[in-house]
Amino acid sequence: MSETKLTITELQSWLEKETGSVLTPVQTKAQEQRDQTRNALQNLSEASKMLLENSQKEIEKRNMKVYNRARALNKLASLFIERIRKLKVPEQVSYDNLSVFAAETQKAIVVTEIDIRNWFPKISPFFIMDRRKFLTFYEKTKLNVNSLNDFVNKEYVKSKTLEKTFQIIADVQTLERQVADIEAAKANLQSERLVLDKEILELQQQASHMKSKAALEQVTSIEAETEALNNELKQVLNHLQKPFLKMQALATSGGGGGITPDELKMIGLYMENPFEAVIAEQAGCGTLKEILQKLTNFLAEDKLKLKPDKQRKAEQAVSEILNSESLAKLHTRSVEVATRKKQLLASPEMEEAKRCLSLFQQQMETLRVRKGNVETDEQLKENQRQELIARISGFKKTIEANVQSFMGKQIRVQ
Repeated sequence: MSETKLTITELQSWLEKETGSVLTPVQTKAQEQRDQTRNALQNLSEASKMLLENSQKEIEKRNMKVYNRARALNKLASLFIERIRKLKVPEQVSYDNLSVFAAETQKAIVVTEIDIRNWFPKISPFFIMDRRKFLTFYEKTKLNVNSLNDFVNKEYVKSKTLEKTFQIIADVQTLERQVADIEAAKANLQSERLVLDKEILELQQQASHMKSKAALEQVTSIEAETEALNNELKQVLNHLQKPFLKMQALATSGGGGGITPDELKMIGLYMENPFEAVIAEQAGCGTLKEILQKLTNFLAEDKLKLKPDKQRKAEQAVSEILNSESLAKLHTRSVEVATRKKQLLASPEMEEAKRCLSLFQQQMETLRVRKGNVETDEQLKENQRQELIARISGFKKTIEANVQSFMGKQIRVQ
């Protein structure tokens, strides 16, 4: 069997052409059945109002022979009117809404017939002409409702699949328009993101240019010198790390051997960042020398319980520091570098550079937040697009299956 390939737009006109001779007469008859039933219900409602008005007149006369029956008929007529009022006649006819209307109307007629059988004999022999007139309209309505239900269940049901297929085609067209709208919105978001990327890149370039200026280059150079000096000092103090740890433990446990709180603090600083410790000292590094002198005593008294090799290296390191000019030279160099850095950081040129860099950073952060929001919106749009595409794909498969079932023809909806 050959396969016909159709777009969703082509499919509607093709299906109308192929099935018009079948569906159009049925839909026309469906509208006629709806109109006839609506008219019958309106007439029945008017007949009920007639019962209501005439029974009300008798109630007002206070004729005790008729009074109770008039009240019963009045309530019954009100019930009929309200029951008919609740029935919703469909404006646009389809199998689904007409079948619901037919079922609800059939139920109303059945209940009304029960009421008539139960109450009209009790109201007799009064209101005989009114009841006959009402029953005439009721029987016509019942015939219309039965005819409507027969049509829906025997004729209209055969075109149910075809009619639903047209509705699915309309749904697909709506979904495809939604997909187009989402893709347009997504394209706008992509354009906005590209603009933000460009603005962020320009700010990064301006920041890089600012950092390359003389003042910032000098800061970078000084920071490199600082790191180099820190490493030199660490090398000088390398073999004193373990002894310093032992001295800290000894001091905090109560057997500190005269180590003051300031000296204990400086021991920690020399271990963590010797450059900062050295520039905190006065010329000659008196605090460090005092610490080393106490360390010498601890080593001589074996209070630190070091292994022989570590004790030997510690003694050698202490001796080299105390008996050479290396520490004094490192102190002089470190203080000079720290002074240059402080002066440079306080210069007007540096203040301007820091202000500009801070401004660039704030602007870039704002742009990154905006970009993140745009990317989130993009992803949401893409998720919506994928969901709609999946629904469209499912609908197209349903259409293909329906056409195959109803017409015996194989199509492919593109």
